[in-house]
Amino acid sequence: MAYLGVDLGGTNIKAALVTEEGKILREASVPTALPRSPEAVCDDIVRLCTELASGEWVEAIGVGCPGSVDRGRVLYSNNLNWHDFDMAEYLQSRIGLPVYIGNDANVAALGEALAGCAKGAESAVILTLGTGVGGGVVLQGKLLTGYTGVASEPGHMVIMDSLDAPRCTCGRCGCFESLASATALIRMTAEACRAHPQSLLHTLAPREDTITGRTAFDAAIQGDIAAQEVVEHYIHYLAVGVANLINIFFPEVIGLSGGVANQGEALLRPLRAAVEPMVFGNAFAQKHTRITTCTLGYRAGVIGAALLAKQKQQSEYSMLPDRQMLH
Repeated sequence: MAYLGVDLGGTNIKAALVTEEGKILREASVPTALPRSPEAVCDDIVRLCTELASGEWVEAIGVGCPGSVDRGRVLYSNNLNWHDFDMAEYLQSRIGLPVYIGNDANVAALGEALAGCAKGAESAVILTLGTGVGGGVVLQGKLLTGYTGVASEPGHMVIMDSLDAPRCTCGRCGCFESLASATALIRMTAEACRAHPQSLLHTLAPREDTITGRTAFDAAIQGDIAAQEVVEHYIHYLAVGVANLINIFFPEVIGLSGGVANQGEALLRPLRAAVEPMVFGNAFAQKHTRITTCTLGYRAGVIGAALLAKQKQQSEYSMLPDRQMLH
């Protein structure tokens, strides 16, 4: 028994044939080639899925799509410039299999929770530290999507409520995303470069456009004081957001993905130490949230989409009035 998982991104459409345990059997991708109509993009998804499913018994298809998604309909996707498109209906009418759509960050979180860094855990919060801060919440193996279907936007939780806090792309000031994303780390590193012309940061990144999320960490390891201050401030902001999420959900696992998370223990050790005193009742708790890095990489999206399809189909099956008739 297998499922098809599709990760629809602004650059590429990735798809994979996945077992019900979350193992990839084969995969393929094509460029998204935007701007294009939703129908044109979906026609490419149909072709990918048809090729991957050849000779296989496929139960259903799951798709991770950026933007606001509810009951198979893409309400709005800024990345794709789509509005009110019934994606599930369009794909299902052309493939002839059940199709289930989820937000891409939520779907990737489900993949990590069920088949990656939080496999076997009852609950997990997965954060992606990239251009922004995305993520998803998985409780008892199920995605928390909320009343509107678009819950879990941790990047837009305010963690610095002041007039001089950096403005987020959403329009608010002091969002988690504006202080703990890779973009925020690069901005803070650039500010340190301008303020400290003798810093090693200038050697590692001679121009501002060569600064990456690694620059401050690399210079800090070599003893550069300006870089160490950048890393310290960045980890503080990340810790505030992570502690908030722990205090709200108390998950078994917090998983970090994205370029910044590639720092591994250089990030995790000080982050854990900073989070610990911020967690409510931590000194008396007998169980503690495990903070770790994600393990599936770019495959989290396709694996999560396939497992979403499995969950949704099984849920619909369990709600049939007379399941015996299907045996």
